[in-house]
Amino acid sequence: MRQPGGREHVEVGLGAAGAAVSDVGLRRRRNEDAVALAELPRGACAVVCDGVATAPGSAEASRRAADAAAAVLSGRVSAGMDPRAATRAAVERAAEVVAGLGGEPEASPACTYVSAVVDPSGVTVGWVGDSRAYWLSATGSCALTRDDSWAAAMVEQGAMSAEDAWADRRAHQITAWLGADAGPVEPHVAAFRPTVPGLVVVCSDGLWNHLPEAADLAAVARGGDGPAGAARLLLRAALDAGGHDNVTVAVLPSPPPGAGRERGR
Repeated sequence: MRQPGGREHVEVGLGAAGAAVSDVGLRRRRNEDAVALAELPRGACAVVCDGVATAPGSAEASRRAADAAAAVLSGRVSAGMDPRAATRAAVERAAEVVAGLGGEPEASPACTYVSAVVDPSGVTVGWVGDSRAYWLSATGSCALTRDDSWAAAMVEQGAMSAEDAWADRRAHQITAWLGADAGPVEPHVAAFRPTVPGLVVVCSDGLWNHLPEAADLAAVARGGDGPAGAARLLLRAALDAGGHDNVTVAVLPSPPPGAGRERGR
């Protein structure tokens, strides 16, 4: 497992298997995002956590959650556990770690969570909050996650149109997170089986607030040289668009290097 050390701007990579960047952005004083990557026997996994800015100690919460979850994912998947079960275990461990950081329940550290496991069988994602995972390919791109947010809830309930919901000042209020005040955590877990090669992008809202559409992310990422190049280009696009928040993005290719024969491609 590899976890970057500094926080203002960090880059971490697994060679052709994946890479990530995290940056403080242009408006914030410190970076409360965190990212961890881990190699798997036949692939890689990534975890991105975004500290809740209004909760004290959230930078530490995001770092500890990302570290703990990546360790669980790499250990359980390497031992043969199904990626979906491993993803649930990783979220549960991350939630336990953040809830144990202390503080008053109404002012305790908190963060969002998103992870991806990429192996020869496909892609497995897990999330709590509004950090996202995307699938990017030449034949079609899409979001793999659905936000735990006020706007997403309004649209899902049919109470508002997407345009009106996302224009509301309450749009980005999250409805689920990791923290002592979060209550029981119910992670979302989804499996995706690509039929063509592509990239899995795992990111904080500092990226998707500027580029929410998967097609726009794909247009930027395809100009990169490998996972590290794609991650840097996506960061640059967010900064060029204003960089209002911390920006974190991890990029994992699918199928992972060396897995093409196993998947019949």
